[in-house]
Amino acid sequence: MNNKIKVVELFAGVGGFRIGLEGWNGKSAISNYSKPLDSNYEVVWSNQWEPSTKIQHASAVYENRFGMDNHSNQDIGTIEVSQIPDHDLLVGGFPCQDYSVATTLKNSKGLIGKKGVLWWSIHKILSEKENKPKYLFLENVDRLLISPSSQRGRDFAIILQSLNELGYAVEWKVINAADYGMPQRRRRIFILAYLNDTVVYQNIKSTLPIEWILEEGTLASSFPVSTMNKFLPREFKLNGDIVSISENFNKDGKIGMFENTGVMIDGNVTTIKTQPNYEGNHTILKDIIQNGEVTADFYIGNEEMEKWKYLKGPKKEMRKNAAGFEYNYSEGGMIFPDPLDKPSRTIITGEGGKSASRFKHVIHTPKGYRRLSPVELERLNMFPDDHTKMKGISDTKRAFFMGNALVVGVIEKIGENLYKKICNG
Repeated sequence: MNNKIKVVELFAGVGGFRIGLEGWNGKSAISNYSKPLDSNYEVVWSNQWEPSTKIQHASAVYENRFGMDNHSNQDIGTIEVSQIPDHDLLVGGFPCQDYSVATTLKNSKGLIGKKGVLWWSIHKILSEKENKPKYLFLENVDRLLISPSSQRGRDFAIILQSLNELGYAVEWKVINAADYGMPQRRRRIFILAYLNDTVVYQNIKSTLPIEWILEEGTLASSFPVSTMNKFLPREFKLNGDIVSISENFNKDGKIGMFENTGVMIDGNVTTIKTQPNYEGNHTILKDIIQNGEVTADFYIGNEEMEKWKYLKGPKKEMRKNAAGFEYNYSEGGMIFPDPLDKPSRTIITGEGGKSASRFKHVIHTPKGYRRLSPVELERLNMFPDDHTKMKGISDTKRAFFMGNALVVGVIEKIGENLYKKICNG
C-alpha cells in the first residue's frame, strides 16, 4: 500500500521541489547525494510553462530527468482543474507579480485577480477542487512581504486572506540558505498552509502563536530561530474581503506590516522579526569548486580583465541618458574576485555567457580568473551534478535555470519536518 503524500508541483522549473521532497536516485541533497533519503512524498502531477519563450527548455529538462508521465507543459491558466489529479500537498515557487484584485464581471464567481498573475492559478485550484489539498508549500522572493511600495505588504495580505477564506492556516519564514550552512546566500520566503480539517491546523489553533513561530511550527523545527522581542510581536486582524484588502491594506504605509516570520489563523496575524539560530557546519564556495574539469572558455583572458574590473569596481562619473541629459552616476564596488572562504552570492538568471558583467561570479584559481561552470552553479543550489545537462541546452541556459531555481536542501529539510507534523500533529 502506498501511503506517500501525493504532491502536485506547479511552476516546476527543472524540478527543485521534486528533488527536495523525493530525493534523487534515492539519495539526499543535504548529504550531497551520498546518503539515502527515505522519501515520504510522491509527485503525481507537475506543470512547467514558460510564457516568454517558444522552446520550453526547462520543461524539456524536467521531462528528461523525471519522464513525461503526468507532466504538463501547458499554460497553467488554461488548464481545467478537473485535469489535475487529487493530491495532498500543492507545491510551487510562484512568480512575484502585482496581486491587485478587482470585482468580476456579471455571472462570474465574485472575485478575481489580475489576469496572468499566477497566484490566481493556485487560488483557482484551491477554490474548485472538491477535495482540496490539505497542505501547501510555496516559495517566493522575500520582497513579497513589502510589495507594492504604495501599500507595503498588500500583496502578501491578499494571499493570506485568500487562504483564510479557503479554510487554511498559514505560517511563513524568510530563510537565507547560507545562514543554515548551505553554500549560497539565497534569501526567500517559504509559506506553509494547513487546511482546517487537519490535525496540524488544530494544533496551531491550540498553541500560542509566538510559540508556534519560535518553537513548535514546521519552519521553526526545520530552521531554528531566536528573537530579541519574544513578548512584543505585531498582532492584527485582516479585515474585509480580498477586494477590500487590495484597495485599503496599509494604504500609504511607509513600513511593512509583516516581519520575516509569522503565522495567520482565522484572519489573525502574529508576526515578529527573528534571527537564525544555527551552530552547525557551513559549506563555502571553495567546497563546491570543480578541479580540472572546467573548459578554457570559462576563463577570462587578459584582454578582458579591465572590462570586468571596471564593471565590478566603484564608479562616480557623468553619464548621459537617451535624451541627452547629463547626470551624476555612482555605485559601490563589488568584491572581486568572489571570496572562496564564504558562501556564494545569490545566483541570478544572467549568470551565464562570456560577456563581462557586474553580477556574474568570478573566482581566482591557480589557472587564472574564471566564471563558474554549470555544475558549480548546480551545486550552489544543491542539485545533482549535470542535472540540467542535455543535448540542445546551452551553458547559458543552464545558468538561467539555476538563477530561477531554489536551494534544494531547504526544501528537503522543510519536507522532512512537514511529514513529521502531518503524522504526529
